[in-house]
Amino acid sequence: MGAVATVREDVAAARRRDPAATDDLSVVLTSPGLHAIWTYRVANRLWERGARLPARIIAQGARSVTGVEIHPGATIGRRFFIDHGMGVVIGETSEVGDDVMLYHGVTLGGRSMERTKRHPTVEDGVTIGAGARVIGPVVIGQGAQIGANAVVVRDVPDGATAVGVPAKVRTGAAHPEHQVDPAIWI
Repeated sequence: MGAVATVREDVAAARRRDPAATDDLSVVLTSPGLHAIWTYRVANRLWERGARLPARIIAQGARSVTGVEIHPGATIGRRFFIDHGMGVVIGETSEVGDDVMLYHGVTLGGRSMERTKRHPTVEDGVTIGAGARVIGPVVIGQGAQIGANAVVVRDVPDGATAVGVPAKVRTGAAHPEHQVDPAIWI
């Protein structure tokens, strides 16, 4: 997929997920989450080609401007959207699938000093609420939702909602529409 097509896809994803996004131009010019992901993609290409220092410098520049820190070694899928952005941290061995949405203050962090898989895997279609912390090599299953300020240290199955500190998993809402907002379980 080319760069222009990717940008269009990202803008369309932002418009779908952000009710405050009124038009494409304002999204392109004012969305720190989009600016962070676009800069990450440049840094990630450099990282994968072995240009680690330039990749880290670009990532730090993006962090300074957007308030979003994405390690250039992380793996991030298509149509990824960060709403508001400020304070988001995505660690080096994080893997993020397609159609994932993060709100401000989310951390995908590690809990090991070993050079192994130490950050979360977030599968397709996941939403992670503001201030949530997902720590360690846990797997957040497809379509799962993480409530605001939850601290997740264990796997979350597909389609489940995790809330609280430490996060508890809730499954089986009466109707899929009830799973739209993770705050319903708080």
